[in-house]
Amino acid sequence: MSAPVQPPEARVETEHPEAPGYRAGRTLPLRVEAMRQLRRRRTLLMGGILAALPFILIIAFAIGGTPDGEDGGGGGGGRGGGRINLMDVATESAANFAATSLFVSAGFLLVVPVALFCGDTVASEASWSSLRYLLAAPVPRVRLLWSKLVVALGFSLAAMVLLPVVALAAGTAAYGWGPLKLPTGGALSAGDTVPRLAIVVAFIFVSQLVTAGLAFWLSTKTDAPLGAVGGAVGLTIVGNVLDAVTALGSWRDFLPAHWQFAWADALQPQLEWGGMIKGTAVSVTYALILFALAFRGFSRKDIVS
Repeated sequence: MSAPVQPPEARVETEHPEAPGYRAGRTLPLRVEAMRQLRRRRTLLMGGILAALPFILIIAFAIGGTPDGEDGGGGGGGRGGGRINLMDVATESAANFAATSLFVSAGFLLVVPVALFCGDTVASEASWSSLRYLLAAPVPRVRLLWSKLVVALGFSLAAMVLLPVVALAAGTAAYGWGPLKLPTGGALSAGDTVPRLAIVVAFIFVSQLVTAGLAFWLSTKTDAPLGAVGGAVGLTIVGNVLDAVTALGSWRDFLPAHWQFAWADALQPQLEWGGMIKGTAVSVTYALILFALAFRGFSRKDIVS
């Protein structure tokens, strides 16, 4: 009786260590994966939307007039306390305009590219039936996930950097360069503006690691990219809804959404780290758990597509 035939993936994973010249660390280089993702239409579309947002806001301010306190929006403070009203000072300078662009997009718009880039990683390969061929190359599963995760997080960070950079350039042309006037009174000097905005972007990125973890984990569980992306966005919205339920009291401190506007502490005359440190601890903890679940589940998954 002939020996049972192993599937291609099983033969590759047991035979490739003996292949001459094979190095697992050289498979699927980050540069190759980054170029693959950069050429995709959804990457270019998302970049175009984020780059266009500042110009849309400039047009809106030109049509609607200078923002005032009655019509300006508010955002939750980092500790669920006071409110910030960046819309009141949006047109004071390029720095104010960039901060306002981040303010209006941090709650939802910047969630979308994170969920898209991280949720479309493994699931898209499975939907194209190319995942098993990548593993048969052979690319180790851990290496495959690591490459895709690093590139996805890199593109997510690039999306968050693109928005304020374009907003600063467009705001300088429209409103001029100057100090960042604070809605609570006072101002930050022009020299402190860019470092403070960098802190804001860094915290927004860290706070979105939970969404990235959800999307990445779901991407390893389904062959439908939209399911992974939509699931991550949906669960993020649920977190925002739960944070609005004040009856939960101190339990809200364990919700990543509770700290999503803690970056407002970076736009104060005296920089405060308390809320951002707590928010970072919560987000990183959830993200590490979700990333670990993704790697553990995928390493045991039967790849059939």
